[in-house]
Amino acid sequence: MTQNIEVIQLVNSNGMKVQVANFGATMISVEVPNKNNELVNVVAGLEKPSDYAEDFYLENGLYLSSSVGRYAGRISTGKFNVDGKSYPIFNVDGVHLHGGKVGLDKKYWNVDEVVKGENPKVVLSCASEDGEEGYPGNLKVTVTYQLTEDNEVKITYKATTDKATPVNLTNHAYFNLNGKDSVLNHKLMINTSHYLDVDSQLIPSGKLNSSKGTRFDRNEISLLGREDFTGFDDTFVLGEGELKAELSSAESGIKMQVFTNQPASVVYTPVQLPNLPYKNNVTYSKFSAICFETQNFPDAPNHANFPNSILKPNEEYCNKSIFKFSLL
Repeated sequence: MTQNIEVIQLVNSNGMKVQVANFGATMISVEVPNKNNELVNVVAGLEKPSDYAEDFYLENGLYLSSSVGRYAGRISTGKFNVDGKSYPIFNVDGVHLHGGKVGLDKKYWNVDEVVKGENPKVVLSCASEDGEEGYPGNLKVTVTYQLTEDNEVKITYKATTDKATPVNLTNHAYFNLNGKDSVLNHKLMINTSHYLDVDSQLIPSGKLNSSKGTRFDRNEISLLGREDFTGFDDTFVLGEGELKAELSSAESGIKMQVFTNQPASVVYTPVQLPNLPYKNNVTYSKFSAICFETQNFPDAPNHANFPNSILKPNEEYCNKSIFKFSLL
């Protein structure tokens, strides 16, 4: 029997609306005015909040706009070392993904604070106990979703621990600026010069590959579905400057800019979203959406040359990411 899922709606003076559910601290809809001043839900979401806790959805492993952790992305070899001690973690064929079998995306979070009015926000929190999914330390996590008067969705993850432990949190939103069909007609820019080299299981080798002149070279805004596009499930190392990525659609007239304090973004373009009861009965076609999972490098606990991913007691983890919407 599932608990009742609580939904909080944030609305700004421009008519933009964001709905957040406490199951998985999930952003279940983001409605943005298009060029005709009609609201478009730009994240793939399910028809009913209760659907997110049902097996028919969970068995697909989609993480639709959920809060992902303790460690977003993949960890190799089914273990990691912290302070000389080895910690075995839940894995499938040696790969640990998005925090394990029951990650933060499957928890009922507490709704700690709701602020209405100008720049409304909601703060949610949850705890992950020492040993959960194999991770050391009692981890306390909060996420703040804020909708500003500038049509920004600000997502801020914070965490503290009582034992040294790997932490890498992100939101797994699936963006489609038309609210349906495909993103192949969108335009994309990613501020990047390198991407992570991976094996057949998408596990990083530890090497950074130059993106210049390859299909990963996305520094100039261009058609997402250009000739060399074959789909992404890749980690882009983000460059200098505030703007980290941009997505736009001439069809809806909506532009989205991505800002973050994280060193990387996993960019994921599912070939086809499964047949599920989506919000407003919309349907999706080939290359249905694009995810910008702003985060640390996957498998960083097992690569000394990757940015540090170990959170220690008396430290605070913080991932600040902003998704800003405007019209072309």
